[in-house]
Amino acid sequence: MLGFGNPARSDDGVGCYVIQQLKEKYPEREELTILDMGTSAFEVLFQLKGNERIIFVDGVINTGEPDGTLYHLPASEINAAVQDDPMVFLHSLKWDQALSYAKKILQDEYPDDIGVYLVSITNTKLDIGMSPEVIAGGDRLIDIISARLDEGSNQATDNNHEAVTNRV
Repeated sequence: MLGFGNPARSDDGVGCYVIQQLKEKYPEREELTILDMGTSAFEVLFQLKGNERIIFVDGVINTGEPDGTLYHLPASEINAAVQDDPMVFLHSLKWDQALSYAKKILQDEYPDDIGVYLVSITNTKLDIGMSPEVIAGGDRLIDIISARLDEGSNQATDNNHEAVTNRV
C-alpha cells in the first residue's frame, strides 16, 4: 500500500494520514507492505517487487464533489493511466506516475491486483492539519481498505457503492 501527499499542505496529506492509520492498525502483518510515499519517495517504488497487490491512496482536487468524497478507479482506468514515458518531478510524484514507473521497474512481476483510492480535496494551502470532511473521508477509506484486507477480496469495495464512487 502506498499513500501519497503532503501533510504540510492541509488536505493534501490525506494519503499519508490513511497510510499512517493503517500502519498502526496492522503493525504485524508480514504480508503487508505499507509505505508513506510523501512527495519525494521515488526510490520506494523499488520496494514493490514481490508484492501481489498494490493499493494507492491519494487526494484528488477539482472533482466538483464535496471534500471527503471517496473514489475507487476501475481497472480499465488504472491501466489507461499507465504511461510509457511519464514526465515526473521527483518531488511531486503522483499515483499515476508511480504506477507507470512501477510497471517499468517490476516488469513481469507487476501485479494484476491494483487499487487506486482517491479522496476529494480542495484545500492544498500551506497549513498543517486537514479539514473535518477530509478526515472523515480518510476514516471511511480506512474502513473500506481494512474490510478488503480482512476479507482478502475486492468484494469489500465493490459492494459499497454508497461509500465509494467508481469514477473520478
